[in-house]
Amino acid sequence: MKNFPQRKPNRLKNFDYSSEAVYFITICVKQRHNLLWKNISDLVEPDVGATIGRPYNEILSEYGQIVDQTISIISEYYSCITIYKYVIMPNHIHVLMAIQNETSGRPLVAPTISTVVQQMKGVITKQIGFSIWQKSFHDHIVRNEEEFLKIWKYIEDNPTSWSSDCYYTD
Repeated sequence: MKNFPQRKPNRLKNFDYSSEAVYFITICVKQRHNLLWKNISDLVEPDVGATIGRPYNEILSEYGQIVDQTISIISEYYSCITIYKYVIMPNHIHVLMAIQNETSGRPLVAPTISTVVQQMKGVITKQIGFSIWQKSFHDHIVRNEEEFLKIWKYIEDNPTSWSSDCYYTD
């Protein structure tokens, strides 16, 4: 059998991803196609190169609106999940979320972050009619308030710095 390149593990070894913590999640569209915003060139003033002053949700494509609606109801299905902040970019999304234990010390339903992401992708795929997502996702366990605030600001500023984003494609 041929030797295939080894993938770098994308989850922290021996960490319980259903434990109480704050997670920063990034999920990309397959082949980083720009499917989640309307045609970006339609939103740029020809001579200035700046985006037209519109509310953020008006730039979402039909697929982006489905993603937005799905993220906004995650807490209705998982009472132990709190979505602090998220942003939908043309070809990826960032979500800052937490699993919070109930007063008994354990969530009533203890989903892992992988379960939440898988279910979210599934709901979106069913509504669209085909999958737009790459196979996996990136996660980062937020370790302190300083890191939380830095990620919060990154999510907030991401749309205005799209052209310099590491996921940017024309």
